[in-house]
Amino acid sequence: MTLAQLLGTCCGTGYLRPAPGTWGSLVALPVTYALHSIGGFPLLAAFTLAAIFAGLWAAAEMTRGQEDLDPSEFVLDELAGQMLAYWAISLPAWMHGLEITALWPGWVAGFLLFRLFDIWKPGPVGWADRKKGPFGVMMDDVIAGIMAAIGIMILAGLAHGVLGL
Repeated sequence: MTLAQLLGTCCGTGYLRPAPGTWGSLVALPVTYALHSIGGFPLLAAFTLAAIFAGLWAAAEMTRGQEDLDPSEFVLDELAGQMLAYWAISLPAWMHGLEITALWPGWVAGFLLFRLFDIWKPGPVGWADRKKGPFGVMMDDVIAGIMAAIGIMILAGLAHGVLGL
């Protein structure tokens, strides 16, 4: 296994069936928790950005000379997108000195919203998905992650503001 395959498949997670993208998203949960626990939001943010850039490289390497420019076993994009969604719980937990697990509804909402946007591909997610090459492979999930983060913030605002929970 090459370095690009090791990174792109998240250490082989992308070969799990069915639904390798969901498995790739699930990998983000313990990785996010560990990174946040060790270094707070700054470490999570740095790792996420590194994963995006590593994903662009790994996608280019894994698809070089291939007909399939977005192989299902490539799940580093799901890891990065899912981690982006969790910025919406990591940042406030870090800023307010909260245990990130106390924001468990955000973990659930973030996972479900990210998977919804990644599968449904609304608006800009679909636009990025139609792009060929490493950019399209990575950016649809990055955009889905940003949309999921916004969804978490809206739901938190509704729960804590409107509903007073």
